[in-house]
Amino acid sequence: MDLQTLWFAAVAVLWTGFLLLEGFDFGVAALLPVLGRRPADRHLMLRTIGPLWDGNEVWLITAVGAVFAAFPGWYATWLPALYLPFVLVLFGLIIRAVAFEWRHSHHTEAWDATWTRVITAGSLIAAAGIGAALGATTLGLPIDADGTRVGGAFSGLGWPALLGAVAVPAFSVVHGALFLALKTDGPVRDAARRFAGRWAPVAALPLLAWAGVVHLRHGTPVSALLWLVAALAVAVAWTRTRVGREGQAFAAWGVLLVAAVATVFGAAYPVVVPSTIDPAFDVLVSDASVSDYTLTVMTWAAGIGLPVVLGYQAWTYWVFRKRLTSEPQHEAPAEVPA
Repeated sequence: MDLQTLWFAAVAVLWTGFLLLEGFDFGVAALLPVLGRRPADRHLMLRTIGPLWDGNEVWLITAVGAVFAAFPGWYATWLPALYLPFVLVLFGLIIRAVAFEWRHSHHTEAWDATWTRVITAGSLIAAAGIGAALGATTLGLPIDADGTRVGGAFSGLGWPALLGAVAVPAFSVVHGALFLALKTDGPVRDAARRFAGRWAPVAALPLLAWAGVVHLRHGTPVSALLWLVAALAVAVAWTRTRVGREGQAFAAWGVLLVAAVATVFGAAYPVVVPSTIDPAFDVLVSDASVSDYTLTVMTWAAGIGLPVVLGYQAWTYWVFRKRLTSEPQHEAPAEVPA
């Protein structure tokens, strides 16, 4: 495998990691007004993602940074063509981060309710913006021979962007519900399991449609197999949820995302930004990449630093692996010496 292909695969892995990890953060936040009927339930839901959400966002920075470092031509076409959704992503992430911090600085019912709504809104805005950007990028943008967007600010926001803007939040909501079913006990766990069992097949449809369209346009037998794996994973997640196997359901739902993203990137390769004006204007991996020397240096740096980062994050998840409950934990009474 040449270095250009390796780094294309690395970018796909980074986006998969972001959507997989930040996806349940987005989903839990989106479900706060749905499953968090009581203040104690909302507090419990936020506790499940409290130690994790800010670390998960690093995957977004790394994914965009990898595109910038390895494929500046991709970056130069992609971000200017999609300023609007990326501004929405930044806005959503900023107000979400502020709400996480400020919610705990004061304790009244109105204060908690206000910042809880901001957490939900910020998460949904960010998820929809990221979906719109990825959907438009993988399904096509109106770019000319110079890689410049043709038309106004909304010219890149057609049905591909809309499909992505629906697919990512829909996936994330069920992902968050399965995460809550896996990480909590009591009423929140039961409600989350019922929600996932009811909505999983519907929520998977936009993501499967997105991957399916890319496969039908550019696919290979391998991408067809990956799409079938994604569809089968939905069925497994749904059946495992309905019998109370939260861990298996959560893993199967993750397989859905991995297989769908692999279908999209695998079918699209070597095109990184397809043009809806003329296929001759497509931005290819070979056109967008930096030199082999630069990719070699980046590969050595990633090979040294990435295992450390992954190990630290894995340790964080291990430390916070236990189920949580909203019921107070009472300590055993101390023994009185005779």
